[in-house]
Amino acid sequence: MPELPEVEALRGFLAERAVGRVVARVDVAAVSALKTYDPPVSALGGLAVTGAARHGKFLDLDVDGLHLVVHLARAGWLRWSDGLPVHPPRPGRGPLALRVHLDDGSGFDLTEAGTQKRLAVYVVRDPADVPGVAALGPDPLGPEFDGARLRDILAGRRTRIKGVLRDQELVAGIGNAYSDEILHAARMSPFAVAGNLSEEEVRRLHAAIRATLAAAVENARGLAAADVRREKRGGLRVHGRTGEPCPVCGDTIREVSFADSALQYCPSCQTGGRPLADRRMSRLLK
Repeated sequence: MPELPEVEALRGFLAERAVGRVVARVDVAAVSALKTYDPPVSALGGLAVTGAARHGKFLDLDVDGLHLVVHLARAGWLRWSDGLPVHPPRPGRGPLALRVHLDDGSGFDLTEAGTQKRLAVYVVRDPADVPGVAALGPDPLGPEFDGARLRDILAGRRTRIKGVLRDQELVAGIGNAYSDEILHAARMSPFAVAGNLSEEEVRRLHAAIRATLAAAVENARGLAAADVRREKRGGLRVHGRTGEPCPVCGDTIREVSFADSALQYCPSCQTGGRPLADRRMSRLLK
């Protein structure tokens, strides 16, 4: 799933390539991706792209005061082309959801792999009209996200810290991959109870959040859209690396699998050398 660093990279890419161009037309290949109908997506035609923004994992193109807001979900992506096909695409079951043509012949496709279609497109007058945007917690790279704000978010919560980091209403933009990376950098178990963290642990976690995300954003800065995902995979130290040696201590990276996801961690760095139970019960093996 594209997370904060990848969406920020796409925002920067579109700011460079699309801002200043006029939307020639928008082709809808998957009606199910459209979540709003007033104003209609056709209202974007003839308007200029004036800005590109990010709200958590949401990508936002300002088109003369209307906003094309996109959530790429788990398997969505943006594919740029300097020369899009002239003829409208055929609606069907393929990966294409939406195509945006710009006045110089360039533009981009919004695509989604797999059979579960969750990519969401909104055309709104204000990004806050998108329920997911309106409900977002603070941006972890924003100035308001200091140690005190994180402490307030964690206070009294009896949930696991891994889940807290992924909860978009608490902290915006972090998903499964970067929560693994952050917890590894913070030397913290993914099953630690959020409200039980000490002041030192909160400080360490805050530093890891900021440093991990800032480094990922910087590594992806200036990349073409097609190269952003490759950069993400290459930069991950524990997520998706089950069975490989930890780059910090050399211990074997372990995995805990759930119904629709998995997490990775290093026992020596994060759990005192003890492997976590690879079952849905979030407790340590005795």
